[in-house]
Amino acid sequence: MKFRGRKKREKLNRLLPVRDQKDPGKGVFTRRALLIMAVQTAALGELGRRLYDLQVNNGDHFAKLADKNRTSKRLLAPPRGLISDRFGTILAANKTNWRALLLSEETTDVEGSIERFSQLVPLDEHDRSRIAREIRHKRKFIPVVLREFLSWDDMARIEINSPSLPGVLIDVGTTRSYPFGELLAHTIGYVAPPNEQDVAKSALFALPGMRIGRAGIEQSQDAMLRGQAGSVEMEVNSVGRVMKELDRQDGTPGDELALTLDIGLQQTIQSRIGDLAASSVVMDCRNGEVLAMCSTPSFDPTLFDSGVSRAQWIEWTNDQRTPLIDKTVSGVYPPGSTFKPAVAMAALNAGVISPSDRFFCPGHFDLGGARFHCWAKHGHGSVDLHLALKYSCDVYFYEVAMKVGMDRLAASAHELGLGTELGIELPHQRLGLIPTPEWRQKHKHHWNGGDTVVSGIGQGFVQVTPLQLATYTSRIATGRKVEPHLVRAVNGDIGAQVDPQHWPELGMDDRYLQAVREGMFAVVNESHGTAPKARLAIPGVEMAGKTGSAQVRRVSRALRESGHFNSATLPWEFRPHALFICFAPYDSPRYAVSVVIEHGNAGAEAAAPLARDIMTDTLLRDPVNHKSAPGQTVADAE
Repeated sequence: MKFRGRKKREKLNRLLPVRDQKDPGKGVFTRRALLIMAVQTAALGELGRRLYDLQVNNGDHFAKLADKNRTSKRLLAPPRGLISDRFGTILAANKTNWRALLLSEETTDVEGSIERFSQLVPLDEHDRSRIAREIRHKRKFIPVVLREFLSWDDMARIEINSPSLPGVLIDVGTTRSYPFGELLAHTIGYVAPPNEQDVAKSALFALPGMRIGRAGIEQSQDAMLRGQAGSVEMEVNSVGRVMKELDRQDGTPGDELALTLDIGLQQTIQSRIGDLAASSVVMDCRNGEVLAMCSTPSFDPTLFDSGVSRAQWIEWTNDQRTPLIDKTVSGVYPPGSTFKPAVAMAALNAGVISPSDRFFCPGHFDLGGARFHCWAKHGHGSVDLHLALKYSCDVYFYEVAMKVGMDRLAASAHELGLGTELGIELPHQRLGLIPTPEWRQKHKHHWNGGDTVVSGIGQGFVQVTPLQLATYTSRIATGRKVEPHLVRAVNGDIGAQVDPQHWPELGMDDRYLQAVREGMFAVVNESHGTAPKARLAIPGVEMAGKTGSAQVRRVSRALRESGHFNSATLPWEFRPHALFICFAPYDSPRYAVSVVIEHGNAGAEAAAPLARDIMTDTLLRDPVNHKSAPGQTVADAE
């Protein structure tokens, strides 16, 4: 019965419609659909979360990344501050410099880009080694200079081939220009590309076109002249080619410096000196403003920016006239008889002599077994301070030096500006030397009386610079402790140092200073003075000065007493240096001048006439009393 009933039900089911039949796989299908739906929902949820994260949470970040693919941004070296003279004539300027740069981060084949570039614009071995070194040491986002000072043809070739030069771009910057070239090379100095030590100190120095002062005002005032970096943003295509400039911030230029120099006077003095190996400093003796600084021979400062050739460097360093040295601050010379006013002031201040004390000069001074000669073979007889300065009597100052002693003599010389550091804004100053027994002992030698004797006439170990001589002359002339300086104004603001009252008094008795001034007046203006050739031809204006001849090698006693010695017949490098110091007008001192002619032989014959001409030019031009360039028009710059 049961079997028959089942058969009947199966037959009935076959007769029912399909929709009414129960699908045995329907549950399995439903579970699969639900699983797929869950996976899809989770995927859509994760996608939504990621879209929210990309567009909302990190939208700015990815927008910047996308923009970076379209733009290139980098820092720009700031324009260097201008340097002018006291009347506004530009002494150091900036000029346009087109250059090719390589951005390592914008190319995957740095070597390939450099090689293809060199086929368009040749690179020598020096360029290649420099580029390789800079790529190793600079970060990828800092451009490396491939070549500077591009011509229009160079730029055209680079632009046409830019698709095959990924990472290479043309940029415009500035380079330093010195309109007066060699005339101011030592004083203004020059700039050069930073070295690895500079870059290690600051990333700013790694920027293309960045320059650092290496000498003169450019070096001492480098931080002020440098300025603050700018930036440029450019639109580039897929291969890195610049399409257009989007934004440029040129940065903050360096400070503009107005110096105390008068370029017109500098030109005049240079023409006076000519080809001599010499130096001269002109100062306003009332406040220390330096109006001219000449050191000859000189050099072309622009060569250091583009690169000095080996041949040029060898020529400079082999020249015995030392063109690379600024003789005004780095040249040290025995002052010879120009030192005698300092010896007199030391003795007067110490109270060991008075202006009227007299010493007898027989033509020599004996100390122990040594004899020290006066320049006048037969001597000057009995002389006081006035006559001793007028005749430049060596024996008088031998005696005075022994009385005052070297320690007091050195202290007084330092107070007058000799053998000490001065405040001028120039690097590489040499101190010179005013020796003392203590200094000699530190060098494991004994100080003896003969050392003091020869120091009394500015020989022996005594060494000074031409700038110190001008400062020393200014202090004697005014009785004030003026310091030489070159920076007159920064961005138009004139410093307080231009006021003579800014400088304190020396603290030396003015009666003694006046006695020394009168002796220096006699040197130039009285009969039988040692420098009649220094007398001014300007009506009503008189000058005071002191001659000096400084030996560079010892002359034996036998040769001196033979009567046949003539230093003018010696080879150039063995002749004495010729020196002269002076101030004028005598009754109201305004200018001080120092002149040193290397191996010029005699100060009275060589240096005194040159100093006279320089002082005459200075007085006729009278730059400190003008607000605009006086007298002659400044000659065309080189």
